[in-house]
Amino acid sequence: MKLSAKIYSGIIFCFLFAPIAVLLIFSFNEAKSLSVFSVFSLKWYKELFLDRNTLGALKNTLLLAASATAISTALGTFAAMGINKLRSKWYRAAMNTVTDIPMINPDIITGISLMLMFVFVGRLFGASTSLNFGTMLIAHITFCTPYVILQVLPKLQQMDKAMPEAAMDLGCTPLGAFFKVELPEILPGIITGAIMAFTLSLDDFVISYFTAGTGFETLPIRIYAMTKKTVTPKMYALATIIFFVTLTLLLISNVVDNDDSRKVRDMKKEKKRKEK
Repeated sequence: MKLSAKIYSGIIFCFLFAPIAVLLIFSFNEAKSLSVFSVFSLKWYKELFLDRNTLGALKNTLLLAASATAISTALGTFAAMGINKLRSKWYRAAMNTVTDIPMINPDIITGISLMLMFVFVGRLFGASTSLNFGTMLIAHITFCTPYVILQVLPKLQQMDKAMPEAAMDLGCTPLGAFFKVELPEILPGIITGAIMAFTLSLDDFVISYFTAGTGFETLPIRIYAMTKKTVTPKMYALATIIFFVTLTLLLISNVVDNDDSRKVRDMKKEKKRKEK
């Protein structure tokens, strides 16, 4: 690797991660200053865990993310299986286009359109309040499901299509063939899609802001409300925790992808060896 390329890469990484490094370092600062580091302390982490409102928002966020991840992973997996079984390339292209829309559509457009739909439906049925946990859950499922499909569909396309048929010829029911043959093959894609869905739901703000009711507050919305007032270092501690949780999920996703890629390479080598 040339020296100029190394320098350029170093500058890019510094530009990307310097703000995070500053945030991380000063989350352990005893003083409120962001320019002078006085003494190493866990003071702001202690204050964070004593803040009931923030802990309540964290609980809501985890509940919402876990629920959205479970439902979107199931929906995305079955949707990917359905798309994979389409024979017409035009139908498949149309379904892929429809799937891509929630991913490429700006969050603010998605958030506003979902809010208007929920309010319209709520008034249609005479509901006293149109926005609540249920509306946020539906909104999160809407933008998480396409990412699950995007991860599971390539695994289905890589799988030997004769394997489920062979399993059924040997006595398996269609459901049994799915659990014994198809599921193990696409499991890495399902895990990666679930991690992506959980991460996206965990830190979503724009769509959550437009579809949240008054009685349900997530962590990103709580942070936004805190920024309107005096910003305390508790936010630095909170942001640091969120960063490390997201980083851990990313590492797990990469490990799963690497293991699956290694498995695919080994299968191709074994196939070539048998052909020779």
